[in-house]
Amino acid sequence: MTISMYQASVPRIVNMLTNLDHLLSKAHTHVESKKWNEAALTQFRLYPDMFPLTRQVQIACDTAKGLVARLAGVDIPAYEDNEVTLADLKQRVAKTIAFVETFNAAHIDGTEDKDIVTKRGDVETHYKGMQFLLNHAMPNIYFHVTTVYAILRHNGVELGKRDYLGKV
Repeated sequence: MTISMYQASVPRIVNMLTNLDHLLSKAHTHVESKKWNEAALTQFRLYPDMFPLTRQVQIACDTAKGLVARLAGVDIPAYEDNEVTLADLKQRVAKTIAFVETFNAAHIDGTEDKDIVTKRGDVETHYKGMQFLLNHAMPNIYFHVTTVYAILRHNGVELGKRDYLGKV
């Protein structure tokens, strides 16, 4: 059995972002029950040189939408990165899921050898579609969702492995 580029991307991304939304819901419940200022959690970072929770969510979403857009050959939607609250972050996740779900197998399959170029500042990185999917984008999404999970667990949010993995 062969797994397609679509199967390895869109359903996996939707699953992880749905789980991320669930983590943020549990964080919201925790903040309300403790009567905390949300910023104590949204701006928390595991180490001084790491991004805070808010940025972790933003990067997970940016990577997800960038992956499918690049593979499908469409423009990547720009988000403002202005989220402050957990509700704002949940809206960003929902918006990203909605965008990712607009793609089907016809958009993504057959992109294994597609040239993908990313740019950070003046540095360009060149990939083939499969390499970009499996060696860069998906690990990046998992990394940032995992970091959100770690931040929340560190701050006492009651989460377990099933919260991270979801029902799939």
